[in-house]
Amino acid sequence: MILTNKRIVITGGTSGIGLEIVHQLAIDNKLIVVGRNTKVLQSLNVQYPMLETHCCDLSCPSDVSALVQCLLQKHRSLDVLINNAAMQYSKKMTDQDYDPAAISTEINTNLTAVCLLSHGLLPLLQRVEKAVVLNVNSGLALAPKASSAVYCATKAAINSFSQSLNHQLKDSHVAVLQAFMPVVDTPMTEGRGSNKISSHFAAQSLLTGIRESVIEHDIGKVKLLRWLLRIVPSVAKRIMVNA
Repeated sequence: MILTNKRIVITGGTSGIGLEIVHQLAIDNKLIVVGRNTKVLQSLNVQYPMLETHCCDLSCPSDVSALVQCLLQKHRSLDVLINNAAMQYSKKMTDQDYDPAAISTEINTNLTAVCLLSHGLLPLLQRVEKAVVLNVNSGLALAPKASSAVYCATKAAINSFSQSLNHQLKDSHVAVLQAFMPVVDTPMTEGRGSNKISSHFAAQSLLTGIRESVIEHDIGKVKLLRWLLRIVPSVAKRIMVNA
């Protein structure tokens, strides 16, 4: 897909990878940016006057449904949906200060919102000759770590959801792609891990995957992880436990 003059929805567009995607696509496309940081959204509106922004809490399913209805009323078609937004609660359930309220927040943000947006915006995506749903995933979908159990579970679920939805849409013009990310230097990963790739490089790689229609795009060290899981799965899983 040539990413020029496309109508593209991006969630999590006010920081990290999402914000980099906005900067890389805003000049040549009609972007619809979804995020929670109103100040950043306002700043983007000033920087890119043609940008459309929506403040939405993806952890609240009713807010996501309202967003879907708004977009259905406002637009006749969409070319790309990038489900990028995610949150990660790094505590272990065995920690004394583990907050059980984070469970539903993580699941709703990382999984439920993706499902609601994919289903709700499908009618708009089906109105163009070629459309893409891109779900930004993680190497943790392939092998989980000890902490952030709910986050790892949602990413594994996104992998399964993406594959299933791709099967459902095999006779349509809508492709469902995934980008499996290593640790990326974003506000979400501050203080976690080392040897992170930059948000700029992550966004560039992700967009290359869309342009080249890569169904499962392994970025950075995820390529090595995928290989290890095939050759020595026990070693790969042991490495990832403390990632």
